[in-house]
Amino acid sequence: MNGKVYLIGAGPGDYRLLTLKACDCLKMADTVVYDRLADERILQYAPKEAEFIYVGKASSQHTMTQDKICQLLVDLAKEGKTVVRLKGGDPFVFGRGGEEALLLQENGLPFEIVPGVTSAISVPAYAGIPVTHRGVAASFAVVTGHEDPTKENSDINWQQLATATDTVVFLMGVANLPKITARLMENGRSGDTPVAIIRWGTKAQQQVWTSTVAEAADLVKSESIKPPCIFLVGNVVKLREKLAWFDNPKLKPLFGKRVLVTRARAQASLLAEKLETLGAACTEAPAIRIQPPADGFGALDEAVGKIDSFNWLIFTSANGVNYFFDRLLAAGRDSRALGRAKICAIGSATAKALQGYGIIADVVPSEFRAEGILAALEGKVSTEDKVLLPRAAEARNVLPEELGRKGIDVTVVPAYETVAGEADGSEICRQLSEGEIDVITFTSSSTVKNLAKILGEGAAELINGAKTAAIGPVTAATCREQGIRVDIEAKEYTIDGLVDGLVEALS
Repeated sequence: MNGKVYLIGAGPGDYRLLTLKACDCLKMADTVVYDRLADERILQYAPKEAEFIYVGKASSQHTMTQDKICQLLVDLAKEGKTVVRLKGGDPFVFGRGGEEALLLQENGLPFEIVPGVTSAISVPAYAGIPVTHRGVAASFAVVTGHEDPTKENSDINWQQLATATDTVVFLMGVANLPKITARLMENGRSGDTPVAIIRWGTKAQQQVWTSTVAEAADLVKSESIKPPCIFLVGNVVKLREKLAWFDNPKLKPLFGKRVLVTRARAQASLLAEKLETLGAACTEAPAIRIQPPADGFGALDEAVGKIDSFNWLIFTSANGVNYFFDRLLAAGRDSRALGRAKICAIGSATAKALQGYGIIADVVPSEFRAEGILAALEGKVSTEDKVLLPRAAEARNVLPEELGRKGIDVTVVPAYETVAGEADGSEICRQLSEGEIDVITFTSSSTVKNLAKILGEGAAELINGAKTAAIGPVTAATCREQGIRVDIEAKEYTIDGLVDGLVEALS
C-alpha cells in the first residue's frame, strides 16, 4: 500500500510561524525530508523515531538535485511511508513544490499541500516594511532573484516589471543584485527609489540594510552581504524608520544576542521562549538530563509507604515534586495522603508545580537556597517533627545537615538524578571557539559540571570566551570552582530573575 506525501511550507525562519496543520502532519511523519532554511527546531514536532533526510540547498551548492529530491519523495511514498516534505517559506512560491507534486501525481501517489508563511511578505513585515500601504503602495510583485537577468530569453518581463507595481520583492536575489538593479533602471525605475536588503529575516540574527536602487549594488559589495536575503524595491521602505519592531532594541532589548541554554531539553524551551521574546537567538544545548535515580525508587517508595509519619515535606525543585507524586500515584494514593503534613517549597516554580497537584505550599522562602529555607523554617519546625526531603541524588547537604544539628529528624531520599545531557560537545566547542555565542546560561550546579564534562579538556577557557549567567549564588560558586568566570548573577534565583539579569547586563 502506498504512503502519502505532505508538501509543507515551514515559513520564513521563525519556527513559531509554522502552521497548526503543519505541526499535525509532522506528528504523523515516518520520514521528514527538509531544506536548509527550515529552522531545525521545527523537527521537534516529528516523532523521535522518524527518519530525517536533509536535502538543503544553498546558493550554488546542492546537497541533492531537485530531480533526485522529487524521485526520493516518490520512492518513499511507494514504500508506504507518510512523508513530510518540509520547505522554507511556501512550497508554491519559488519553492519548486509544483514539480514535486506533479511527479507524485504522475505516479498515482496521494499528496497534500500545506501552505506556509511566505518570506515575500513576512520578512519585510519583520523589518517594519509593509509591502502595501495606503497612499504609498497599492500593488506588489514577487519575483525570483535566481534568474540571471542577462540571459537571452528571460522569463521576467523587465520592461513591464520595472514600473508596473509600487513594490517589487526579489527572493534570493543578492547574488544577482547588480544586474537586477541595472535592469530596473534601464527599464524606467528611478535610481533614487528606496530599497531594503534583509538577511535571515524573521530570525534573531536578522540584518537590514537600506539604500537606493542606484547604490544597492555597491552596498552589497562594501558590506559583503551574503545569502539568504530578500531584496525589496519601493517607497514603502521609508516606513521602516517608524515601524521597525523586531530588531528595535527599545522593544527587543536582547535582539541579536546569541545565548546558549544548558537546561535539560524538557525544560530549556521555557527559558528559550522568554529570551527569544526579547529578541535573543537561542541555541538549546542540554547539558543535563533528568532521570530516575540510578539505584531505583526503593528509598522514595519506602518513604511514600509511611507518608503519614512525616510532619513536613520539603521540595527543592519542580522535578522533585513531579517524581514524588508519580511514586505516590504508583502506590495508589494521591494528594489527600499529605493531609497532616505541612509543605515547604523552594522557589516559585516548585510552588507552582505543587499547585498542579492541588497543594498550596505553607512556606515559600524568599531566598531560594538552603540557607533561605533554614531561616524561613525557624520556629516552625520542632525537634518533635519528622521531615521528608525528596530531592536530586547529587544535591548539596547543607539543608539536612543544618536541620540535623538542630535535632530534627530528616529523611533524605533521591527522587531523581541529573546526568550529562545529549548536547553535541564538538558543535558547542566550534561555536564557542568561533565566537558564535555571546552568553551561556547556567540554571543549576549540574548544568555547570556537565557542560564542562561534555566540552572536555579546556572547557573553562572555551566557556570564558563568552559571558556567563548564573541563576544564583550556589550555581555561581560552582562556576568558580570549575574555573569559570561569572559575569551575570540573577538577583532573584528564578528563570525570570535570570532573564532580568541578562536584560540588565546586555541590553
